[in-house]
Amino acid sequence: MGILAILIVGRLFMKIDPVRNWVYKKLNPRETDRLINSELGSPNATDSVSSDPTPRLWSTASRQRLRSLDTFRGLSLIIMVFVNYGGGKYWFFKHESWNGLTVADLVFPWFVFIMGTSISLSLSSMLRWGSSKWKVLRKILWRSFLLILLGIIVVNPNYCLGPLSWDNLRIPGVLQRLGFTYLVVAALELLFTRAGAESGTLEMPCPALQDILPYWPQWIFILMLEVIWLCLTFLLPVPGCPRGYLGPGGIGDFGKYPNCTGGAAGYIDRLLLGEKHIYQHPSSSVIYQTTMPYDPEGILGTINTIFMAFLGLQAGKIILFYKDQHKHIMSRFFIWSIVMGIISAILTKCSKEEGFIPINKNLWSISYVTTMSCFAFILLLLIYYLVDVKRLWSGAPFFYPGMNSILVYIGHEVFENYFPFKWKMQDSQSHAEHLTQNLTATTLWVIISYLLYRRRIFWKI
Repeated sequence: MGILAILIVGRLFMKIDPVRNWVYKKLNPRETDRLINSELGSPNATDSVSSDPTPRLWSTASRQRLRSLDTFRGLSLIIMVFVNYGGGKYWFFKHESWNGLTVADLVFPWFVFIMGTSISLSLSSMLRWGSSKWKVLRKILWRSFLLILLGIIVVNPNYCLGPLSWDNLRIPGVLQRLGFTYLVVAALELLFTRAGAESGTLEMPCPALQDILPYWPQWIFILMLEVIWLCLTFLLPVPGCPRGYLGPGGIGDFGKYPNCTGGAAGYIDRLLLGEKHIYQHPSSSVIYQTTMPYDPEGILGTINTIFMAFLGLQAGKIILFYKDQHKHIMSRFFIWSIVMGIISAILTKCSKEEGFIPINKNLWSISYVTTMSCFAFILLLLIYYLVDVKRLWSGAPFFYPGMNSILVYIGHEVFENYFPFKWKMQDSQSHAEHLTQNLTATTLWVIISYLLYRRRIFWKI
């Protein structure tokens, strides 16, 4: 009723000429495009010549949108929604209990990766539009705060469980990690961005590394973070556990370390946040019968999430430096994929359990990040080729949820247990019924995002 009353009053005001003219002036197409192209949307690859201080690089008069970025984001998001709704109760749409990978383990890192790519392009666009670094920093801080706040609200629903108890408030979560990761990576890019680097006006000792060498302080910072992660993971003493323990605890490792779930990562979360403020039902609890709470979005794993977003940031820089040079862009995506794949092969010894650092989504291990970034570079290469180079595919239907990613993610979490996204099934053991329900719910969010796109409604933070 409240919404209906606002719409009626809005219609009445829109009949007044001065008000209508003011609204149209504020919502002119150029400004609308700029609002759409925030870092959680997909920035434009080109801007108009009239507003461009570097015409050699940004020479196209029309504003073109990189649909491949929205398509990549939408694909990751839709798989994430389908997995969160149950994935038809198939094992490969459930998160791996501990070491290893399933389809469900692919999507969150890809979402982080493409967020990093969008950060590179959007910050470049904002600075070229004349925004000061302080103004951009304020936007970064505000958006990070909103993401973290929304995350805490979403992961602590109390609309069906009575008043929320602050004693059991879960602090970590997906949006919280996205918010903090965005804060670090965007601030890092803003701090060390160099005028003239993207336009090719800076002299480089090695032109083949022109998208890397100007940003060497960023690489030093990221390498320092990885050293911190390695030291804490393998050297931090954890009471009752061997140093460097990466196991699930419980009955894993023949039940020798039942209270050591996650090793240093779990210990740090329990020490700093408290046992009641982290996830109480980790994926390891079913097979390994773990009793300790463990949060897959905990503190230590956030370091490697930052690394994942930074690799996505690198993909964005490749797009900026090699604008319209499709072969260069795709070849560099391929090279990065090969490099990350080789690192993963070394760290894991090409095995699930026997490597130096196994692939583990719960821990967000470094091998997990290198493997996911290997896949992400290849997937982005394919989508970029099909959507933006050859234009063989419009990106539909994934393009539409990619344009409203935050709304779709929060909406699917909030309305998860409401009809028509969920209903009582006749046979809860039937894959067919679960699959029908989960596909219906996921398809509804695609339809909703399409309708919002047609009406030019985009929720950007």
